[in-house]
Order: sequence, then C-alpha cells, then structure tokens
Amino acid sequence: MKKLFIIGGMGAGKSTARKALVDAGLPYIDLDKVGHDVLAWDTVREELVDTFGVDIMDGDEVNRKALAHKAFVSPAETRKLNRITVPRIEDAYRDKVAELEAAGHPAVVVEHSVFKNRTSSLAYDADVVIAVLAPLDVRIERAASSPGALARDLEDMDRIHEAEADIAATRQALERRPYDARRYAALTQARWMAEELRVSMFAQTLGTPNKVSMKRLLGVLAGAR
Repeated sequence: MKKLFIIGGMGAGKSTARKALVDAGLPYIDLDKVGHDVLAWDTVREELVDTFGVDIMDGDEVNRKALAHKAFVSPAETRKLNRITVPRIEDAYRDKVAELEAAGHPAVVVEHSVFKNRTSSLAYDADVVIAVLAPLDVRIERAASSPGALARDLEDMDRIHEAEADIAATRQALERRPYDARRYAALTQARWMAEELRVSMFAQTLGTPNKVSMKRLLGVLAGAR
C-alpha cells in the first residue's frame, strides 16, 4: 500500500490537500491525533507517571499541559518523553497502516505536521511526500487572527531570529577559545531558553515550566561571552 505523506507549514493548506484526497476515496491518518491517542494507553500512562509524577494526571487522563510543563523543562526530560511515546506512536501508525492494507485500500494519506526529513522513523517508508506550499503572505493571512496579532507575531519572530543569531555567534566565539565549562553551560541554558521563549510566544497553550523573557535570555547569554 502506498503511503502519501502531506507536509507543509502553518496556513499552507495541508488540510485542504488532505481533504481533496480523502474526498477521492483515500483513507487518512493524522499523526498528531495518533500521538494524542497513545497517551490513553495504560502502559504509556504508567510509564509517564513513573517518570514525571502523578501530578501529570487529571483523573484517569494525562493532562497534556501538565506533562508539557515537566517534559519540556530540559532536553534530557524531553528525551525521556520521546523514549516513552515515540515507539508507541510508531506502533500505532504501523497498526493503522496494516489494518487499511488488509481492508484492500491501495493508498493512505498521512498528515505529518512535524516532518523533518525522510530519514525520520515514521517517514522512512513514505512512497510519496507531498509538500503543500503557499506564498508567505497567503499563509500569514490564513494564520493570523487579526492585524494586531499578525504585527505582534512578526515582531516576536524577528526578536527570536535575532536571539538565535546572537547564540550562534557566541557559540562560534567559544569554539575559538580554550574550553570553559561555565560559559558552555550558560550557552546551553540560553539555547534552551530560546526554545522556551518560542513556545511562550507561539504555542502559549503548552505553557513553559519557567518564566522566560528576551531580557532574561540575553542576560544568560551575556554570561557565555
């Protein structure tokens, strides 16, 4: 059975492309939904509680925001989350593909919002990768909730890019000097704070475990110079 992966940025039109293929009779798999579904597996919940604590639970369900607060506190904690969830997501995806193939479907559409490259595990056996593209102005028009929100988002994006450029320049400067553990630790912290800042600006519903601001990030980065 052919696996048709649909990828694209926010507002590019992935859902429209997927709907056109589904309307033509193809089944589809939404990998975001698969990721949410595996959080309901007993084994996954037990391992998440063992790793991150019982306070990530809301009754019998995993509170995704509470989990994010703990799993995204550092790269090490994020790796713990991925070790628990990614293999299960892969298993669930392959089970769905097998079910559809057994039912006689010639192809399946897979909507993948975090596609990086075809060497990633889920996309390794993709037969076709459909990249949905749209002009930036069209994507912005679709994604923006209001002119004010758009202006703020563009300004925040510029600030993030400036911070990332400063971090890259600092890293290059450190590589030309004798190794200094304290400065490298500050650089690592600044890089992680940049990721948290991006979440706080563009994915507020996830939340961040610590208060973060551009001023704090630049203060930490100064310690690496």
